[in-house]
Amino acid sequence: MKKLSILLIVGVMLLSLAACAKQVENPVIRLSTTTSVNDSGLMAYLQPEFEKDTGYKLEITSAGTGAAIEKGRMGDADVLLVHAKASEEEFINEGYGEERVPFMYNYFVIVGPEADPAGVKGSTTAAEAFQKIADAQATFVSRGDDSGTHKAELKIWSSIGIDPTGQPWYVSVGDSMGKTLTVGDEMGGYVFTDKATYLAHDNSLSLLLEETEDMKNTYSLIAISPKRFADTNAEGAQAFIKWMTSEKASKMIESYGVEQYGEQLFFVIPVE
Repeated sequence: MKKLSILLIVGVMLLSLAACAKQVENPVIRLSTTTSVNDSGLMAYLQPEFEKDTGYKLEITSAGTGAAIEKGRMGDADVLLVHAKASEEEFINEGYGEERVPFMYNYFVIVGPEADPAGVKGSTTAAEAFQKIADAQATFVSRGDDSGTHKAELKIWSSIGIDPTGQPWYVSVGDSMGKTLTVGDEMGGYVFTDKATYLAHDNSLSLLLEETEDMKNTYSLIAISPKRFADTNAEGAQAFIKWMTSEKASKMIESYGVEQYGEQLFFVIPVE
């Protein structure tokens, strides 16, 4: 009996030590991220494991990348997870961010009505597909919200010398990817979207073009600089970045979507 009591005490002590090991000075990390990693379900999949492993708690807000970065600029976030390289570099050059850490990518896709009136299917690049849509004056539904997806879309239009703004066939929603897909579905239009959100969203649009080089979509992590905001949770931000680039997180990211959709949706970039 005495031996059993000693074992119980030792067990309680070990559990207490484990709990203490996960106690952190500032346990809340404010993550400002893009809607695609939230709407796709990726963050909901990763969050419990991160919190269990580190003892931190994530407070996640999601918006278009432009709005997500602005939260960092206002000091309302500790770390960013976004996907608009030029905006990220500008943010860091202004002194708001510590370092841009690219760590994964996925692909944008073009979806639209099954009949494909513009003949997008079979295009070799997104630029070629956009040209066909413009030539056919087929309905195109854009996020129009200064998100990473919107910026990537505008870059493709610019590459073929077309400004679709104001054209009767070009519809700007000014909202999330999910809402844009809903409007595109209702209007029978073409939509430029990340693949993960498209698969996670209930709609009747058909996948017409995917995995072209001009539709590669890179995600980065940026810790907010304590030199700019003294109250930022710099330690927590670094803990999040370290975990997100760990072997465990990498394996989880690479396996996400395989069971539910039958394919890998996000691809890891090795961090040196």
